[in-house]
Amino acid sequence: MKFSNFLFPQADTPEEDGKVIDDTMAEAILCDQMGMEVLWLAEHHFDGNCAYVDPVSFAAALAVATKQIKIGFAVAQMSLHHPIRMAEQMAMIDHLSKGRLIVGLGRGTAHNIYDYRGYGIAPEEAQERLLESEEIMIKSWTTENYEHKGKFWNLWVPKLRPECYTKPHPYLIRACSGEASMLGMAREGRPFMMNVQTDEVTKHRMDLYRKTMSESGFDDAHIANAVDETWVWRNIFVADTDAEAERIGIPLFEAQREQRAKMRTRILAERGESMAKLGETGVAPAAPAAPETVARNVVEHSLICGSPSTVAERLAKINDIGVGGIILQFRVGPAPYEVTENSIRLFMEKVAPEFEARIAA
Repeated sequence: MKFSNFLFPQADTPEEDGKVIDDTMAEAILCDQMGMEVLWLAEHHFDGNCAYVDPVSFAAALAVATKQIKIGFAVAQMSLHHPIRMAEQMAMIDHLSKGRLIVGLGRGTAHNIYDYRGYGIAPEEAQERLLESEEIMIKSWTTENYEHKGKFWNLWVPKLRPECYTKPHPYLIRACSGEASMLGMAREGRPFMMNVQTDEVTKHRMDLYRKTMSESGFDDAHIANAVDETWVWRNIFVADTDAEAERIGIPLFEAQREQRAKMRTRILAERGESMAKLGETGVAPAAPAAPETVARNVVEHSLICGSPSTVAERLAKINDIGVGGIILQFRVGPAPYEVTENSIRLFMEKVAPEFEARIAA
């Protein structure tokens, strides 16, 4: 199981944005120096929940600031991007990084309606926009005199420049927040990224993913390769002892949960608009929510928290489920850089070696 860092930095006030962006760059360089596999970037707007806001420009900066770590999107919200502009930008970052780019695409937020309102996009169009944009990007990377006539875009592209560094195009992966979209990826034999779920839901989905690929005619080698490129997300906080990790990490996680709901709650109060599902913080559920709906808001499901030994044990259990990699958010809520740095160093110096020893035993 591969390890990666999800750079999803919270800035509670506009005055903090610049410092948090600087801290996030330092965090990325540290992970590159310590040999982590991937840096993943988020995209959220207007609320401070992702301080750098635009993963495309930040990925370009990371491509020049780092040497060996891969740079991926988890995810770019394709309903908010022009697909040809995005294809050009990805080709450029592919060159800057010398092929270290992972183009992770998604429909857009399933929670924050203000992301769509700010860009003048109807939320109900998001999935169709994603599918059309992905098709356009792939064709524009690989086809001269490409012409497209679709629901949202009518385009003619003589030739995309620069051509991609990676042939035929940068590595592409899709985020799947629900089981139905995951099954769609399985039927196509494609890897996917899973959002925060309970370990039980994660196991159920991965078992179903493998089964569906097999039933769709993919052989064992193809299935194993797809699983090896599939990623699941958890928050993480490592300290010297379990008690210290819980004392510091859990309040940070609770502050993160509250911050991520703040703008959502405000927009609901001011405009009467919400995309929140049952069980979302800040919105009273009309009925009990399914565990997979609320997993990211529950400490024991969303946060891997403890000493190096405890964290290695928890990771070994996730590894037993059979996933290719884990997307770990190290900066939890308003954690200062020094606290995040300590968590990363403990992970790479103590957790990763113990994890390797456990799965080798």
